[in-house]
Amino acid sequence: MNQTYDMFNEILVKLFRDIMDIEGKAIITEEFQDISNNDMHVIEAIGIYEKKNMSTVAKTLSVTIGTLTIAINSLVKKGYVNRVRSEQDRRVVYISLTPKGERAYRHHEEFHRQMILATIDGLSEEETKILVKALSNLNDFFRNMTNEHDREIIKETTEKKAL
Repeated sequence: MNQTYDMFNEILVKLFRDIMDIEGKAIITEEFQDISNNDMHVIEAIGIYEKKNMSTVAKTLSVTIGTLTIAINSLVKKGYVNRVRSEQDRRVVYISLTPKGERAYRHHEEFHRQMILATIDGLSEEETKILVKALSNLNDFFRNMTNEHDREIIKETTEKKAL
């Protein structure tokens, strides 16, 4: 078990350390050199099928609307995103991708497709199911850690207000 733990620890630590850097180098091409890896993930969250409101995209990315607004302002200036106020409720802002943004989305999508194919290459159906289960467990661990962290922040804030 100790050898297995060490092996998983080494792989996961290296993977987490390298993944954003590797992805950034793979998806930021000459055409998309004016945006960051984070920008690509905002583009991915907006999607290509329908306009979305800012709140929906912020929730998808687990960021505040203020944080998303900064990213959207930059992407609008660079020609990747359209921003339009709702005619029914002027407080609501819809965002969608421009043709340039859609190209970036498809480019990022292709990187993910290749990454997934490389990950499951040579795995049997049973091994793929086991890998999915293991990655789901890891995802649940991070989600629970995030939820616990958020609960602690809320608790600390509430306690400070009570003082």
